[in-house]
Amino acid sequence: MNTSQILKLDPRLANDCFVLGQLKTSQLLLLNNSLVPWFILVPDTVATEIYELPHDQQLELLEEINIISNHMKQNFAVDKLNIAAIGNIVNQMHIHIVGRHVDDYCWPGVVWGADGKQAYQNKNVEEIKSRLTKKLPDVFTAS
Repeated sequence: MNTSQILKLDPRLANDCFVLGQLKTSQLLLLNNSLVPWFILVPDTVATEIYELPHDQQLELLEEINIISNHMKQNFAVDKLNIAAIGNIVNQMHIHIVGRHVDDYCWPGVVWGADGKQAYQNKNVEEIKSRLTKKLPDVFTAS
């Protein structure tokens, strides 16, 4: 984990997501909408843009994006991944990794702002967290 202090999570992210745990440089969140698998990485930085990160932290963030993307492809049988840093409302740097299925609720349109939401049950969140802990023991620490 980065030796700097973990920043306080933006209240909008805290309200909309479950905090699953910590990767090397980012908190890992799960958006509370079970209609599509949707992880969010929140790097431990005050920077708001990826290019503002030191090069080594950019590479670590890219590695975390790759790790979570690979995990999603292997464990959620998604057809397509949508990856974006689109923090227009939430200024805190965060990267969305969304798994899409050709039959999901808003395919082929975008998920950002689409109508439709189904909250996770706590047992499902714990299952996702447990799967991450088992599959990624060297890089993920559950909270």
